Amino acid sequence: MTVDAPRCETIAIDQVRAQEIEQVVDTIPTTDIGKLFKVLSDATRLRIAYALTVEEELCVCDVSASVDCSIATASHHLRTLLKQGLVKYRKEGKVVYYSLDDHHVSSLVHLAMEHVNEGKASS
Repeated sequence: MTVDAPRCETIAIDQVRAQEIEQVVDTIPTTDIGKLFKVLSDATRLRIAYALTVEEELCVCDVSASVDCSIATASHHLRTLLKQGLVKYRKEGKVVYYSLDDHHVSSLVHLAMEHVNEGKASS
C-alpha cells in the first residue's frame, strides 16, 4: 500500500521562519540519534530493551530465555546496546547483570509502544 503525502498547491516559503527553524534543527545531534534508532531497530535488541523495562536487572542467561535466543546471541546484542550507552552492567562474582542505562531508554521504548498501539487502536 502506497500513501502519497499531500503537497501544497502553491509555493510560499516564509524565509525568516525557515531560517530560524533551520538554526534550531542544525543543533540536534542527528548522527547520534540516528545510531540510537538504528540500534533499537533490531527486533531482538528491542525485545531485550523491553525485557529490561519489565525487570530492572537481568543476567545474560535470563535475557536469552526471556527473548527466546541463544546466550551467545543475547550476549552479542547486549554488547551492542552497551556500546551505544543504552544498557549498563554490574558483576556479582561470575554473574553479569544488565540494566537499562537510565530512565530515558525505558521512556523511549514505552513511547514507541504507545505510538504503535495507538495506531492499531484507531485502525
